[in-house]
Amino acid sequence: MSQQLHQKLSELGKVHLMGIGGVGVSAVARLLLDHGLSVSGTDAKDLPVLEELRARGARIHVGYAAENLGDADTVIISSIIKPGNPEYDAATERGLQILHRSEGLAAAMEGHHAVTVAGTHGKTTTTALTAHMLRSVGASPSFAVGANIASLGVNAELGEGAVFVAEADESDGSFLNYRPNVIIVTNVEADHLDHYGTADAVHQAFVDFARLLPEDGLLICCADDPGAADLARQMRRERPELRVQTYGFSDAADRRLSDARPEGERFVATVEWGSGESREMNLGIPGEHNLLNATAALAVGLHVGLDADAALEALASFTGAARRFELKGEVAQIRVFDDYAHHPTEVHAALRAGRAVADTGELHVIFQPHLFSRTREFYRQFAEALSLADTVAILDIYPAREEPIQGVTSALISDRVAVSSAVLNTEQAIARVVESAAPGDVIMTIGAGDVTYLGPQIVEALETHQR
Repeated sequence: MSQQLHQKLSELGKVHLMGIGGVGVSAVARLLLDHGLSVSGTDAKDLPVLEELRARGARIHVGYAAENLGDADTVIISSIIKPGNPEYDAATERGLQILHRSEGLAAAMEGHHAVTVAGTHGKTTTTALTAHMLRSVGASPSFAVGANIASLGVNAELGEGAVFVAEADESDGSFLNYRPNVIIVTNVEADHLDHYGTADAVHQAFVDFARLLPEDGLLICCADDPGAADLARQMRRERPELRVQTYGFSDAADRRLSDARPEGERFVATVEWGSGESREMNLGIPGEHNLLNATAALAVGLHVGLDADAALEALASFTGAARRFELKGEVAQIRVFDDYAHHPTEVHAALRAGRAVADTGELHVIFQPHLFSRTREFYRQFAEALSLADTVAILDIYPAREEPIQGVTSALISDRVAVSSAVLNTEQAIARVVESAAPGDVIMTIGAGDVTYLGPQIVEALETHQR
């Protein structure tokens, strides 16, 4: 796709970004503006982020047209931009440099101590926790996160410090365009098989990513995840000079968690490391998976020389990432949360967190499967994870970029859920959870599609129901 793999920032010239309203491309746009480059961009929809970028001095267009390129030297595109788009075709005809979003981000990271966070799931929250921790202690990091983060205010920013924390997306293999000094791997599982084909190919991509580390690099892997633990073992054998650290509840972990428990609205555990020191980790975001994410962030903090107590205090003040167990409202002691989980392991973790928050109350879930191919691969695992709830409403599959696959429907999941479950439309699903929920219960909307818009509607319906 690109004409030069390791593009330098000074060689970009004037940059035009296609799909600039997306969270990944808008992050690159913000960073390039912070670097002082001339930026323009186009998106199909007029999104709120476009006005923010206009206010920063970017020339923004809504609707693709060849003339929008102006006098651009370089074009940066998201993965959804394909031949046939008039701007893409015009850029090709003019011989402009065309870079993937990841290559634009790699150029923006130039000259920094790059910390990249990869994994099938958990990477957004881990990236956000790490950036929040560094910023809270005054380290002024640069960062690029795949979601909007309340405590950071933006999804990307060029800081004055040496460290750049970036979420590294493995979905299309583009994380191989980075040149990291530190890699966090939260987990390695079969996903994005529409791109990779096999689970082995997914694992190999993470091996190739880890091989990008320099001799003085640091690889941080979750010891509790079989794929990440395998990666740590392989890299220790293959590159004995490389520093490899693990974290988790496993007895073998270098940064080890124990005694995890909810305390009111907080989640608490003991964290200890090889020096024999231990501290209490106290988080405002629920679930053992977030204790793991925070421990990975803490490992980065210790790596860059932060005081452990200061780092833990900073992590304790983190309020969460958008669509990661995000509270949408509370009515009559019924809380409504939204979560982006769209892989069975993520759904299982989200529901375990929901169970912990509900305590003795019940858990009611509206789940929207994402992609026909993912549903075909994992419908049994989705059903098993959703069985942690008390009631489950399943929406039709959100197709995203895919065409339907014969025989693949939400019924594949619903028919196998061990608790009360049905395939419903959005109105029926909202009515079901509102009728089912009682004070002390938790309602969750889960999925990567437009199910996220149901949270406010559920809150409104609960208010009406209480009158």
